[in-house]
Amino acid sequence: MARPSGDRPGAEATQALGALWGYRAYGRRWFFLLVLSLLSFSNATLWLSFAPVADTIAHHFLLSTEQINWLSRVYLVASIPSGLVAIWVLDSVGLRWATIVCAWLNFAGSVFRTVPVFVWIQDPFASLLGGQSLCALAQALIVFSPAKLAALWFPEHQRATANMIGTMSNPLGILVANLLSPALVKKEEDIPVMLGIYVIPAGIACLLATACLLESVPPTPPSARATRTTSEKFLDGLKLVSAVGSRAGLTWGGEEAQGSGGQVAPCRRCCAERRPLLQLLRNKAYVILAVCFGGGIGIFSSFSVLLEQVLCVKGYSNEFTGLCGALFVVFGVLGALALSLYVDRTKHFTEAVKIGFCLTSLVCVAFALVSQLQGQTLALAAICSLLGFFGFSVAPIAMELAVECSFPVGEGAAAGLIFVLGQAEGVLIMVLLTALTVHRAEPSISTCQDGQDPLDWKVSLLLMAGLCTFFSCFLVLFFHTPYRRLQAEASASCSIQKDMSPATGDHEPHPHAPPEALPWHPHNLQH
Repeated sequence: MARPSGDRPGAEATQALGALWGYRAYGRRWFFLLVLSLLSFSNATLWLSFAPVADTIAHHFLLSTEQINWLSRVYLVASIPSGLVAIWVLDSVGLRWATIVCAWLNFAGSVFRTVPVFVWIQDPFASLLGGQSLCALAQALIVFSPAKLAALWFPEHQRATANMIGTMSNPLGILVANLLSPALVKKEEDIPVMLGIYVIPAGIACLLATACLLESVPPTPPSARATRTTSEKFLDGLKLVSAVGSRAGLTWGGEEAQGSGGQVAPCRRCCAERRPLLQLLRNKAYVILAVCFGGGIGIFSSFSVLLEQVLCVKGYSNEFTGLCGALFVVFGVLGALALSLYVDRTKHFTEAVKIGFCLTSLVCVAFALVSQLQGQTLALAAICSLLGFFGFSVAPIAMELAVECSFPVGEGAAAGLIFVLGQAEGVLIMVLLTALTVHRAEPSISTCQDGQDPLDWKVSLLLMAGLCTFFSCFLVLFFHTPYRRLQAEASASCSIQKDMSPATGDHEPHPHAPPEALPWHPHNLQH
């Protein structure tokens, strides 16, 4: 169970203690967040630029609908192996160089996509897929970075908000792609203009990242958590996930052992096993969150990619599909902003995620039913808005919760492994949804322009709603965790207060405690 809200230090107390101990938040943290957000925005527009006009792209390049789907699906496939590499890169070379590398990959991919429209090649699909693959490699680094940036550069009372801004810039890019692609591509001759425009934000982000980012961590940390200037290395982090579970008395068959005051009981034994994957699987809370939230990522990725193909069968235009996608993202960003501000104040991570999942599953069922009807423009617009409001708002909070329940594992590993699992689940879900469709030979009002018989998506959408409901119920029933990072910071704050008390006035406090003195240091975890 999480600590009662009354036991958590407020934002004012945290800031006062931070100032007392010499912590400092630098103004340039917002510029770093801006660059990372622009990069995430650009990468998302490149991912979904083909999906809103899939039928026109397929006709222009003489491709099948399945090939067009692969231009988006490659993001999910490539992120599975590259995600593990991205976690290692973040932990090894630092946030600055990781951002620069993914900025150049993103820019190179955006340029490579334009080759088939300016130079005649025999197989345009290979060039388009190659460009998308480079952007997909950059995506893993981009998605993992907000949680690490928030932990290293932002004080405790701003972490969820900073994580929200960095995370929500990705769906903001999806919003622009849903609106911009149908607006630009009225006919096949407009495709080169569309591809060229999407290069611009990628180039700006690459320039800013290369020229203006000067350091991975601030000279003075913003909080007790950030006094470790680097996270645990990737392989060590995997081992520490289990060490934390052992420290809390966490097993698959029992409850977590709690000490007095709701604190996690001290570790009584070293972690003897050295198999990282087995140790990771022993952290019950993290595994449950990874499976359920990863499934949510997969469902939302499939929804974004397949929305146009689902709605055009029932006679809805590409412009209306783009509007639904835009509403999906706009309300998602608004919901994420409101929820992040609330969670920053109350620290109700678990409650927010569980309620958001339940409401999302209800709206997902409504979409599966209403999308099979004709002429329901207002209802579909409202449903897509609510789906984004409840679903997208959970994403940054769930990432923060992943860091809390797996602490002291590095932020890149904690959030990254969930994302990798989400991409793997997304591939399976998307393949399954498209495989369950069947061609309908009878006359229809389909507005699809791919020249093929319209598809019946009824079974696929019901399966998507069922999966969303299953993940929500499983999370609500079985996910429970203490907020380990907050508990560690509270312990550090108590130590500061004791050092500053009159009883210890003979001892002059140091502005920063050595790493070995911190409660989450690996040495203290194993002794």
